[in-house]
Amino acid sequence: MSDKKEKIQEKKFCTDSGIEIKRIYTSDSSKKKDNDDAGQFPFTRGVQSDMYRGKLWTMRQYAGFSTAEESNKRYKYLLANGTTGLSVAFDLPTQIGYDSDHELAEGEVGKSGVAIDSLRDIEILFDGIKLEDITTSMTINSTASILLAMYVTLAKKQGADIKKISGTIQNDLLKEYAARGTYIYPPKASMRIITDIFEYCAKEVPKWNTISVSGYHIREAGSTAVQELAFTLANGKAYLQAALERKLDINVFAKRISFFFNAHNNLFEEVAKFRAARRMWAKITKELGATDERAMMLRFHTQTGGSTLTAQQPQNNIVRVTVQALSAVLGGTQSLHTNGFDEALSLPTEEAARIALRTQQILAYESGATLTVDPLGGSFFVEALTDEVEEKAWEYIRRIDAMGGSVSAIEQGFMQNEIARSSYEYQDNIEKGKKIIVGVNKFTVEEKPQGDLFSIDDSIRSLQVEKIKKLKTERDNSKVKSSLVKLEESAKGNSNLMPFILDAVENYATLGEIADVMRKVFGEFK
Repeated sequence: MSDKKEKIQEKKFCTDSGIEIKRIYTSDSSKKKDNDDAGQFPFTRGVQSDMYRGKLWTMRQYAGFSTAEESNKRYKYLLANGTTGLSVAFDLPTQIGYDSDHELAEGEVGKSGVAIDSLRDIEILFDGIKLEDITTSMTINSTASILLAMYVTLAKKQGADIKKISGTIQNDLLKEYAARGTYIYPPKASMRIITDIFEYCAKEVPKWNTISVSGYHIREAGSTAVQELAFTLANGKAYLQAALERKLDINVFAKRISFFFNAHNNLFEEVAKFRAARRMWAKITKELGATDERAMMLRFHTQTGGSTLTAQQPQNNIVRVTVQALSAVLGGTQSLHTNGFDEALSLPTEEAARIALRTQQILAYESGATLTVDPLGGSFFVEALTDEVEEKAWEYIRRIDAMGGSVSAIEQGFMQNEIARSSYEYQDNIEKGKKIIVGVNKFTVEEKPQGDLFSIDDSIRSLQVEKIKKLKTERDNSKVKSSLVKLEESAKGNSNLMPFILDAVENYATLGEIADVMRKVFGEFK
């Protein structure tokens, strides 16, 4: 018995980020003494004093596929089933600025999200949905300015007061260079477009979140929780500095910066990550000159981990998603998307989307996790783990600052190499059996092929191409040409691009036509 006990004591237990976990934690495990209340700097315990006692998180299911008509049906289905905010997925051609009739769009139209070629598609996408009554998050980056212009134009056409519409564009290009790859323009041009959006929205659409700094895709690319936190906040810091260089007021624009994090299976590490993120961002913004506490608050959306979903025994994913969603709730998220259990196999079916939404609703109304603020606050383990996650993330940020900041670190390949190393180590541990994935490398069964999968056929492209042809015969092409010429002139100068993009959108220029004008001026990043 004593030999067995000694072997257990010799074994090293770690989080997925390699943080060693002690056998037991005591009151001496955490030395930090923050403000013990929520809603006060540095917001470790939450950005609102009452958190979910006052208002639940936004249940924002991520959806978009095929045509605008088909996605509109799914949005109405989700809203009817209790979704409180929409989150739009765009197909790959839309994300990288190609219309559906472009040769490089072949085979991708409507596959990873909805195909949007012009304002007309946005009008169909939100048909019967009042934009003033909902919040909409759009996972779009390189073409964020164009999609935002389409959304604002539609809101105006609906008679909405655009100063009251709210939502988020992802608009985070730095993580595209580091982890995801849907960039178009070089970093300098991308940062100009991003800060143009900051400036425009501060004046015209003040309730809009102008950027959602995304750790989600960094994590999906294979990073650890600590790397996700560090690289995301380092990128956020770079956006703050770019806006300050444009003489924008940090107490105004920082309030409209939100974050987008991943939630994985290591429950306590994820909770610690979310708590540390708030504390770190409060310190970063304060050091850069913020004096309004609302500008120091880190508000974030969470999505459960797509890369954690398994094609083997896919029903197991319901449990994984529940654990991940619970970590986001215990960590104090402001909005949440839960993945469908079948997403390792296909786009989610209606049944999978409904179960995913019901998971959030059960956590909200049945679990008791919402009854008090920061339920794990004060736990010896969670407080100590929050400290350790924070310190390891600061170590990364100090290294990035020494390189000259995020842009320089990305150009040197630092973030990419760190993510690749972590991804390799994680997969290697799975293949060697050191990391157990239930149903994959342990507790496996012989399975039958899955039926009733959701799929998109290639005829969608033909439908979109016909819509583009029809649009070009019906619009005033002389106005389109004039608006694109003005956009090109502004891109060559120093004017804010947003008014010119809005003008082109209102005249029904296509997304590809607008993106091509900026390609011509700024070039493409290789």
